[in-house]
Amino acid sequence: MPSTFGNALRVTVFGQSHSQAVGCVVEGLPSGHVVDMEALGRFMARRAPGQGPWTTPRKEADLPRIVSGLNPRGATCGAPLAIVIENTNTRSRDYDNLMAVPRPGHADYTAWAKWHGNQDVPGGGHFSGRLTAPLCAAGGIALQMLAERGVRVGAHLLSVADVRDEPLCALDNAPASQVRLQGQLDALTDGRTFPTIDAEAGKAMLAAIDDARRELDSVGGVVECVATGMPAGVGSPMFDGIENLIARAAFGVPAVKGVEFGRGFEAARLRGSEDNDPYRMVDGTVTPVTNNAGGALGGITTGAPVLFRMALKPTSSISRPQESVDLTSGSDATLEVHGRHDPCVATRAVPVAEAICALALLDALLSFPPEPPGAAPWPRRPGRPPVT
Repeated sequence: MPSTFGNALRVTVFGQSHSQAVGCVVEGLPSGHVVDMEALGRFMARRAPGQGPWTTPRKEADLPRIVSGLNPRGATCGAPLAIVIENTNTRSRDYDNLMAVPRPGHADYTAWAKWHGNQDVPGGGHFSGRLTAPLCAAGGIALQMLAERGVRVGAHLLSVADVRDEPLCALDNAPASQVRLQGQLDALTDGRTFPTIDAEAGKAMLAAIDDARRELDSVGGVVECVATGMPAGVGSPMFDGIENLIARAAFGVPAVKGVEFGRGFEAARLRGSEDNDPYRMVDGTVTPVTNNAGGALGGITTGAPVLFRMALKPTSSISRPQESVDLTSGSDATLEVHGRHDPCVATRAVPVAEAICALALLDALLSFPPEPPGAAPWPRRPGRPPVT
């Protein structure tokens, strides 16, 4: 069961929802960065459960404990950095009836088909959203490192059910639009408890989530994330592009069913004259006037904000009776799910989007940085004739 992603920066996630702890190992972090543990704790708190009626009532402190990878000054030392987060509030008995009857929409059945009963079922095991806690711990450190390089990452709930928030002003790369975008990101970090730009949209989303909860159901949502300050020329074509790195990490987040960049699927309905981003010289730098591409072309950054969205399905663990099967007897069954579950997982996925974006971008900066102008080409291998 490989649970690792990244190139120069490699992140391995371990643990299960109800194991003693979850955690991660991060290899390739640049040395010399003093980790701000208070800032990391505040970031982790945004993902933590039990914040309100829109999340699971399971309460976890989610305090990351770094057990290796720092020197006595608290700075990264070049060694692999290992983070452990204790699981302190588990109730495995709530999952007794799921040992043989899989939840529709969940990985219970596919895990059984692969491991035939040896998988860890309580809490969803290694398939649980609990595993996004160590992702946020690693990503929170990556966010600090990117900030030192002038890169800022922020996300919000773009939609829940049929309620939509004000979109991030990142499809227009004009200076006035970029000022407005920074104001939106400032608003999202002003201490508000619900991650929307428009407070009224947030209230409507909460009402939609509460309606679903009262009806023993759930709703999905879309998280929109942006990174500003990324220089042009970072990334690689084909399989290690900016979009590839972000998408691979995003699809590792439970419940994510779709990822798009820039205009995304909307671009398929446009003409080239509408979708192309014109260029102008701004302060001696080539600058896209618009940002329909979402900050990357050919897998390489354009210098405009990197913009992506990820769609999360409704929580599969709902309290309504559902049709399933009994894997032990081989007969049809009716399932009623017990336990504590989010009526909308998208609410807590906002900091997760920031975390995976930061990890992917830091990896790209370390793995595929821009080559300086006039850089000498790679020398030919000895004995090989020059190409003519």
